[in-house]
Amino acid sequence: MTNAHPMRAVSQNMARARTRAGFALQGKRMARDEALSITVDEVVYRSDNGRFVVLRASRGEDGPELVAVGDLGGVVRGETLSVRGRFEQHAQYGQRFRVETFAPVTPRTRAGIERYLGSGLVPGVGRAVAARLVQRFGEKTLEVISTQSARLREVSGIGPRRATAIAEAVRNRAEEAEALSYLQGLGLGPALSKRVRKHYGADAVRVLRDDPYLVAEQVAGVGFATADRLGRALGYAEDDPRRAAGAALHLIGRAADEGHVFLHRDELIERAAALEVPEATLLAAVDALALRGLLVLDDDAVYAPPLHAAEVEVGTRLRALTGTRGRPNGADKALAEALSAELSREQSSAVELSLQSGLLVLTGGPGTGKTTAVRALLHAHRALGRRVALCAPTGRAAKRLSEATSGEAQTIHRLLEFNPAGASFQRDTETPLDADVVLVDEASMLDLLLGQHLLRALPKGCSLVLVGDVDQLPPVGAGPLLRELIRSGACPVIRLTQIFRQAQRSAIVRGAHAILHGQRPTPTRSGQLGDGDLFVIRAHEPELAAQRVIDTLGRVGAAYGLDPKRDVQVLSPMRKGPLGVTRLNELLQHALNPDGDGAPPGRLRRGDKVMQLRNDYDREVFNGDLGLVLEAGNEHVVVELGGRRVSYDRDARDALALAYCSTVHKVQGSEFPAVIVVLHTTHFALLGRALLYTAITRAKRLAVIIGDDRAIGRAIHNTAEQRTNSRLEHRLLG
Repeated sequence: MTNAHPMRAVSQNMARARTRAGFALQGKRMARDEALSITVDEVVYRSDNGRFVVLRASRGEDGPELVAVGDLGGVVRGETLSVRGRFEQHAQYGQRFRVETFAPVTPRTRAGIERYLGSGLVPGVGRAVAARLVQRFGEKTLEVISTQSARLREVSGIGPRRATAIAEAVRNRAEEAEALSYLQGLGLGPALSKRVRKHYGADAVRVLRDDPYLVAEQVAGVGFATADRLGRALGYAEDDPRRAAGAALHLIGRAADEGHVFLHRDELIERAAALEVPEATLLAAVDALALRGLLVLDDDAVYAPPLHAAEVEVGTRLRALTGTRGRPNGADKALAEALSAELSREQSSAVELSLQSGLLVLTGGPGTGKTTAVRALLHAHRALGRRVALCAPTGRAAKRLSEATSGEAQTIHRLLEFNPAGASFQRDTETPLDADVVLVDEASMLDLLLGQHLLRALPKGCSLVLVGDVDQLPPVGAGPLLRELIRSGACPVIRLTQIFRQAQRSAIVRGAHAILHGQRPTPTRSGQLGDGDLFVIRAHEPELAAQRVIDTLGRVGAAYGLDPKRDVQVLSPMRKGPLGVTRLNELLQHALNPDGDGAPPGRLRRGDKVMQLRNDYDREVFNGDLGLVLEAGNEHVVVELGGRRVSYDRDARDALALAYCSTVHKVQGSEFPAVIVVLHTTHFALLGRALLYTAITRAKRLAVIIGDDRAIGRAIHNTAEQRTNSRLEHRLLG
């Protein structure tokens, strides 16, 4: 896509102005931190996830007004807070106090106590009851409530039950204020302080003092680095056994997030050294954790127990499926009906092998006819009267499989009847699936733990067919099941290599195969637009690259008749940074939906493109589903998803996120008319061949790569990201 290309820019000047505005500094902070006591007069705004709050408040209880912003959780009108932060001058909203930490403070004056009790914070106490309580007990009202709750019955309208409830609420709030103040004093931010307090209740401070590293393992979002900072503040030494144990569990967990099923002992020692954990202390902690069942030692490998159990079980169950089962009666007739002259020899072999194998892998790149082979395979099995269950790891992949086969396909979670309440599957060894054949599409996304649950649910005699492109990104979870199975040679593997003539006309298909061979893709020539065009636009500076994205969205609409929101997906390797998903979503929201419904930046607006972040079986929406916001109010959001109107209340809408831009991992199993892939040296750590290959193969009609030439080269030549620790291949071989 060059300047000479016939695709004209749409609103380029306006888009450039928007990008410049997006990169401009919104406000200038003063340098001096301050500690203030404020009383909340009004909650002006609360973000969808409740994390960002704008308050109108008074300094003290009757002092001058100010506007405070920050992560202020569930604070309400009438509360007094001790806050620490700094004043800033915002270009649009003027002077504001940016809150870094806060803690509730018990009010001491009659007016403050009355406002506190009447704010709605204490169940059963409104403004009228609060006024009567303060009139009766004065400045000692809160003391009386906490220590002499029976006296509350001296106030009209308060009986024994109500008095007990009021006393309990005030005591809990006082304990919470004390705990939050302590936790934030140790350096925990407001959000994490509230999360720790919620998890441990009244024991939060005691647990944190006893072992902050335990908190890191039990409370999401704390992490070892935070726990270590707390531990140092509490006086823990570098060689404290609790610190070493926390480091070991943290490193094994982080390795799983990277796709590793285990860490070699030497790798664990090396990673722990970076955390300044002595080797001897670490090894002693690992042995102690193994005795407690919190780690598993297998030769020189250190596992988290669930992953060790899954690897052993998956290896055993897959081995049990291997081997030839003999040619079924009626196979010749079924094959005659299913096979045609249009099938390649590889495709025909896949169909024939599937009839007599308990386990079969079908893999291949774009344009090699996986879908055609799957259709023929299904036809043959159904001709034999076999019950075939179709599934895929994600909702979008399952939908694509349904459309391609004209059959009913489900997510693996739905097929196994996942119960969110108990985080368990209803289909297992005791209640297996009603199927003779289970076919899993996009099997490259299948990780070890999900594979374990799927294999448990296969009935005796059931065959398993795994279909996927093994050259794509490995699964997000630990354990690349498909890759290990192919490497082991434990079952028949059909790799489709022939690129069909029609597919060869696509520059996307040709480019994808070039990338697999470590070569730069050849872009579509100017004036020769086709059904699978590929362009490369170079931009060194992040601001220029972002501008190129916005320009390209306009050109795509003009030249291809595609809707920039519905039909084009922007992809980035990572979330953070100047060209990460978060930043690009801010810029693209401003460029594609600048007005919305007047909502401030960062909040969902009417017309926004959004993504569902997790499976929601009640609403029948799934992780990765994309939609457009139809309504965006304070209490609910309505989204068009798959042609349906889906409503989210305040508690559920944190499952939605802006999706003008997405990570490549999030769209595995999806397909779009057009994709724009942003690659830059700021993404250096995540750039790899599998990532770029996966990204451009999400596109049907158009793929555009925008970015730095070095980054593109790094992505094409780096194959290191595909290497993860797993012993499934070894276990498959017995």
